[in-house]
Amino acid sequence: MPKLKTNKSTAKRFKVTASGKIKRYKAGKRHLLSHMSSKRKRNLRQGGIVKAIETPKLKKLLGLG
Repeated sequence: MPKLKTNKSTAKRFKVTASGKIKRYKAGKRHLLSHMSSKRKRNLRQGGIVKAIETPKLKKLLGLG
């Protein structure tokens, strides 16, 4: 069976943790930040974990099988 190719756009957006979960960044921190409260911008800094239902699809895109 041939090797799986990594989808490069996915690889730039997601990272895999040691336990196999997939980390993601939150949306909404690119522009129009002046009207947002500091609390909201601070909370957007923290990443999130991808839902378990989406993990197999993303692992395939990341070339992890």
